[in-house]
Amino acid sequence: MPTRTPPPKPGTDPLPLRGLRASFAYAWAGVLFAWKSQRNFRLEVYIGGLALGLAWWLGVNPIPVLQLIALVLGLELINTALEAVVDLVSPNYHPLAKAAKDIAAASVLIVSTIAALIGFLLFFPPLVSRLGLW
Repeated sequence: MPTRTPPPKPGTDPLPLRGLRASFAYAWAGVLFAWKSQRNFRLEVYIGGLALGLAWWLGVNPIPVLQLIALVLGLELINTALEAVVDLVSPNYHPLAKAAKDIAAASVLIVSTIAALIGFLLFFPPLVSRLGLW
């Protein structure tokens, strides 16, 4: 079976725009992989969309909402990448592999919890005012 040569690394391609295009293609392939394979990533995208819609409806500044969404989604993607690497190098159960995956998942949990708390603090006052409860 003939072996295929890998494409040039984006930074080494003699045509810089082609290399840049390849970099974006690789990144989008990662997003699509996460979307197709990671239920939590899809859920976090939906929740982020709801948060943006709520920010628009309540007149809340969308910048901190976008920052929190980016932080949670970025960390979820890093968690997914780490899990894939751990599964590749340790296909059999190993306590350290489990610890690495659990700790990466814990980082997403902690950031998501803090993001939810910040979201509550951002949205609660305008929501109560909008609903006429205060």
